[in-house]
Amino acid sequence: MKTKDIVLIALFAALTAVGGFLNIPTPTVPFSLQFLFCAYAGVLLGAKRAFLSQMLYLGIGLAGIPVFTKGGGIGYVFQPSFGFLLGFAVCSLIIGLIVGRDAKPGILKILAAVLLGLLATYAIGVLYLYFITNYMALPGKEIDLITAVKWGVAPFILFDMIKVVIVAVTSVKILPVLNRLN
Repeated sequence: MKTKDIVLIALFAALTAVGGFLNIPTPTVPFSLQFLFCAYAGVLLGAKRAFLSQMLYLGIGLAGIPVFTKGGGIGYVFQPSFGFLLGFAVCSLIIGLIVGRDAKPGILKILAAVLLGLLATYAIGVLYLYFITNYMALPGKEIDLITAVKWGVAPFILFDMIKVVIVAVTSVKILPVLNRLN
């Protein structure tokens, strides 16, 4: 792996961490800009480097450095929102695979890729939220899958759709410039 690749992977891991600090706390999953940087990683870095950037972000946080919205450490796996962080790695991989090495992907291709990445993030995040909440719940406090969707998707869908559009519109302009620089 080239030095440039390592720097880009570290940069997008750092940007994802910064996106976590720019948040509005809620009881379950905070509003943040993490998805925005995760999606940009997929579009701009390609599948492998984007996935590695998100895995680096997860590794740093699980090692104890407080880069997640509510801190860090191995115990973070018991946070209901941790599944969304796992989803970011899959999301960036999916986006990178779809956009691929296309020198000039159209807005529809990028939009579709980012939407599929968001769907993967939601699927992994909601399932994790459902299982961890029920695993950690006191008897009688369990939730059903519909409640997990209400907690993990419904409040965020509009904000996330705005981020999807932002990534698609800006990436169409950014990618040709980056390709000329390479």
